[in-house]
Amino acid sequence: MVAKNNPVVYEGGCHCGAVRFRVEVEKHKADDCNCSICSKKGFLHLIVKRDQFTLLKGEDVLTTYTFNTGIAQHKFCSVCGIHPFYIPRSHPDGIDVNVRCLDGNAIVNFEIVPFDGKNWEANVSKLQE
Repeated sequence: MVAKNNPVVYEGGCHCGAVRFRVEVEKHKADDCNCSICSKKGFLHLIVKRDQFTLLKGEDVLTTYTFNTGIAQHKFCSVCGIHPFYIPRSHPDGIDVNVRCLDGNAIVNFEIVPFDGKNWEANVSKLQE
């Protein structure tokens, strides 16, 4: 296990490999949201600044889904349907990486923290980059 606050670079992507990215992680904490979309996708949230995220390939196969306010841009691979990252409503200038899409067994390096997204408005202030 890595030290929780040491910067580490990970790579990841979708299931078929059409989408690949690199992310620099400073805080090894991921939020497990119980809202309708996150619980159905199994998304574990790692919010980073845009300059900590690099899309290596796959921009041409990404599709975007929006709903409700339209601020969040849920990105998914149009080939395999996996959601490796998105632009979150809570941090529209950042990137929210799905920890489950990091290569290898990177998930063991993260503290997984429950987040009450069903009551998003009351709890959004608890999310940090």
